[in-house]
Amino acid sequence: MEQIASNPMALLVMVGIVSIACQYLAFRLKLPAILPLLVAGLVLGPMTGVLDPDALFGDLLFPLVSLAVAIILFEGALTLKLSDIAGHGVMVRNLCTLGALVTWLIATPAAYYLLGMPLQLAALFGAIVTVTGPTVIVPMLRSVRPNTRISNILRWEGIVIDPIGALLAVLVYEYIVASQSAFEHALIILLKVVAIGFGLGSLMGYFLGTLLRKNWVPHYLRSTAVLTLMLGAYAASDLLSHESGLLTVTVMGIWMANMKNLDVDDILEFKETLSVLLISALFILLAARVEFHALAQLGWGALLVLAVIMFVARPLSVFLSSLGTDLNWRELAMLSWIAPRGIVAAAVSALFAIKLDALGLAKSELLVPMVFLVIIATVVIQSLTSKPVAKLLSVCAPCPNGYLLFGGGKFACLLAKDLMAKDIPVIVADTNWDALREARMDNIPTYYGNPISEHASLTLDLSAVGTVLVLSPYKQLNPLVTYHFEHVLGKGSVLGLSHGAQEERASHRVSEEYAKKLVLFSEEATYRRLSSLVAQGATIRTTGLTESFTIEDYKQKYGNRATWLYAVDPEGETHICTVSDELELEADWQVVSLIAPEAGGETPAGESKSSSD
Repeated sequence: MEQIASNPMALLVMVGIVSIACQYLAFRLKLPAILPLLVAGLVLGPMTGVLDPDALFGDLLFPLVSLAVAIILFEGALTLKLSDIAGHGVMVRNLCTLGALVTWLIATPAAYYLLGMPLQLAALFGAIVTVTGPTVIVPMLRSVRPNTRISNILRWEGIVIDPIGALLAVLVYEYIVASQSAFEHALIILLKVVAIGFGLGSLMGYFLGTLLRKNWVPHYLRSTAVLTLMLGAYAASDLLSHESGLLTVTVMGIWMANMKNLDVDDILEFKETLSVLLISALFILLAARVEFHALAQLGWGALLVLAVIMFVARPLSVFLSSLGTDLNWRELAMLSWIAPRGIVAAAVSALFAIKLDALGLAKSELLVPMVFLVIIATVVIQSLTSKPVAKLLSVCAPCPNGYLLFGGGKFACLLAKDLMAKDIPVIVADTNWDALREARMDNIPTYYGNPISEHASLTLDLSAVGTVLVLSPYKQLNPLVTYHFEHVLGKGSVLGLSHGAQEERASHRVSEEYAKKLVLFSEEATYRRLSSLVAQGATIRTTGLTESFTIEDYKQKYGNRATWLYAVDPEGETHICTVSDELELEADWQVVSLIAPEAGGETPAGESKSSSD
């Protein structure tokens, strides 16, 4: 250990390896990644002394943390579409505005009176702890599985409030910095920072958005160009007015997110790599700087502040935000209990603490340990208790009986409409916009993009989904989607279409393990065959079985014209047809099949038909 501690290269590699291990552990245990990252940082830093970020990076630590926080805030701002706030209900909008304000106004005096923080520092602490964040909310929702309304509210609150809370913290910090000057200059400095932040941020957001919208940057350079120019805007803003860079990049991201005809989804993909490498490493480094004596120095006042935030500020902000909505008291209680703090709170507090310490602000050393205490307590306590609380309040979602159809097209659209007609939740996902056009026209819920991406993990609501049907022609992507959702939803929850006859060349065959999952409908039900049948006029029909019309009569009537899709039992539960499982269908069951057209045929009595006509 002593050799590693004295070797900078070994330390950097160790931080990278530990960060990947923590991310994988969180993935396997379905926990917020922040928890193992913080534990790892505390073990490597104050507990063992192996990692000392100040000694490792020296004068580079402050610039590296600053650039990392700029990237985090910019990425968060890119997700802040103003239409999303209105589109997801009054509650989300109120929580991100009125609720954040209430939390700030309660947390600030709590820190001032109970911890003895200077008022300015208390106000900064209050602003920082207003944010929750999707990186801690989404894993918790997967485990707790509250009803759809609660899940949607918490998910969108976490996404939207990140940049809003960070912007509030930046503005409070700018006021603190300005007030360190003579009073007559303080207002001028603050106005200058705000003017440059909003002015340069809007200008650079518009410029970069135009650059991308007109395709002046090659596609393979888009993410790199955005990242580089954003960091350039941050540095330029700081040169024009000290400490205005964070405000600039936040405004820049919000501007780009709301530009018309500008798709930033592909740009957001760079966050996946950064979150694993840069942000994960940043968390370990920040946690390694926390000193146990600083935590002990907080005293009982810290626990009282934590109690005020969890049991006063959050419930009151939820209650006031709910005025005018139809949420019941059980749902409000659940919303009041789930509010874990995440990456933005930790990163912003560490950055501002370094800056305030340089300014000589009294008790600035309390900021980081107090924020980290709030993060650790909220994540641990709420992760362990939210599931039993949800059961106690009876707000758990019902057993997921819905379907995610990966792959658009006419057949997927027909199947989705038929399932929706039976009140079964459906989402159609595809990476091809044209493949989703018909589904969108029929008001079928869709997701445009890769359903296993980081963006999908934050925004795609799978609370009602229990099974994934892989219906796409993308042979390279289908296995990734299959194994990803098998891990998320459980073994046997993903079924794919057959590829037909196996390739003769051994090098072109799929693995035996993967081939066992390609059993959807029948061996002949390939993507090409289903698409061809629909193009020829095939329709999906639902036929009820009775004592006088048995399954044998059904087989005799339709023969090879029918491709069995699924069956519905008398209790209304759906059973997908597969090659390996043969359903025993009796009276009062319904059979749903894709029926090839027959000249002059009509829909028999007792059947219903859905088509693309």
